Amino acid sequence: MNEEKKTKSVKETKLIHGLITMILLIAIMAVAILVYGVDPHIPMFIGVIIAALMALYLKYSWEDIEKAMMSGINSAMQSIIILAIIGVLIGIWLDAGVVPAMIYYGLKILHPSIFFVAVLLICSITSLATGTSWGTIGTMGVAMMGIAVGLDMDPAMTAGAVLSGAYFGDKMSPLSDTTNLAPAMAGTDVMTHVKFMLLPTGITYGISIVFFAVLGILQYHGGEADTSKVVELSSTLSEMFNLNPLLLLPPLVVIVAVAMKMPAIPGITLGIITGAVMGLIFQGGDCTLGSLLYAGMNGFECETGIYEIDELLNSGGLMNMMFSISLTILAMMFGGIVEYTGQLGVIVDKIKKLAKSPASLVTLTEATCVLSNATMPEQYISIIIPGRMYAEEYRKKGLHPKTLSNALESSGTVTSALIPWNTCGVFIAGTLGLGVAEYGIYAIFNWLMPIVTIALAFMGITVANAEGVRLAKAKKLAKEAK
Repeated sequence: MNEEKKTKSVKETKLIHGLITMILLIAIMAVAILVYGVDPHIPMFIGVIIAALMALYLKYSWEDIEKAMMSGINSAMQSIIILAIIGVLIGIWLDAGVVPAMIYYGLKILHPSIFFVAVLLICSITSLATGTSWGTIGTMGVAMMGIAVGLDMDPAMTAGAVLSGAYFGDKMSPLSDTTNLAPAMAGTDVMTHVKFMLLPTGITYGISIVFFAVLGILQYHGGEADTSKVVELSSTLSEMFNLNPLLLLPPLVVIVAVAMKMPAIPGITLGIITGAVMGLIFQGGDCTLGSLLYAGMNGFECETGIYEIDELLNSGGLMNMMFSISLTILAMMFGGIVEYTGQLGVIVDKIKKLAKSPASLVTLTEATCVLSNATMPEQYISIIIPGRMYAEEYRKKGLHPKTLSNALESSGTVTSALIPWNTCGVFIAGTLGLGVAEYGIYAIFNWLMPIVTIALAFMGITVANAEGVRLAKAKKLAKEAK
């Protein structure tokens, strides 16, 4: 159906229409999760129903609404595929002894006093190299959580360090989808975008390092650490699996593949294949083609009698990721409807009038990203929609597009992990076994990043004047000409 026909047949979407849909969704989510403690799937489906009923009230046809839902799902298809293959990867890596090897050797080298800082740095490097926070969380993150059990370190603090490192890399890596998506929406190039993010991100990262160093000191009280749990876990893992340093090759393959600009999906798939081959070589009869196929589908299963080992190793598999995949589909059905019918756009069009200064526009942009993460719970959408909505406003104020791209990444990318029903929040809960209520306060990089960006915007640091940039380039060219 063409735009002219649609415009004639539907009612104008007004502010009240968008507010009703968004307020009802947030209210239903809050009551369902906080009061009744249920999973977010059915509340999200109720939100889809509300958005669809509002669209019908606005005289959109069911055909249009259905196409909007399909369009929303399609926009998140890459996330859905990554969810699926990460589930397969974890299951196969567990059966092959890859994750146990990462945990075993990690237990040998990590010390409680530097543990959280080491986790932050390891996950940062991995995410920078691969450009994927999800891949980092699903591989290094899982291993770090296992090592935390062995060293008797707080799992929520560990998850906070994992996420801080993973999202630092996701935000700064030129290989990251979001790092390329944000400047594309704003109208600048990726390297200009990354360079502009260096100062605010560096400040936030520095604070994060200090934060986790202090946490490590508070958790570790000096003297000799109690290694009884480490010895127990290490010996159990060595009895269950034939551990060899070559089992560390699969995660290295993933890092190298994506670092060499191989797309994330085939790169992670290559890690699955490498892990399966390593398992067949090193685990003998305990790891067969049949067991690998089963683990890839249903996850790895074991009963050691040791709670920590069983909790850690009984995970992975495609079916265990269906929780996340099904929520992603429901969330994007909702997102597709409210974007197509303008139910979110009318809210933003109204509130953007409040942005009188460049700094207040940056603040409004970041608030909209958080709202998008909460109401259309998908990281990419929280960059795309605010980027589309505010690009013209930044141009009108004479601001360089890197000001917008920085604001989008400083909020849209990182705060997705802090929304329980966001696809990122759901993935993290399914992968690390902890929810936002547990790890949220320790994911310091994620919640501090937008605060630092806003503060620097009011200081004029994360606000770049487009005319000033052009004049600086002109002066540089004139100087070179002389």
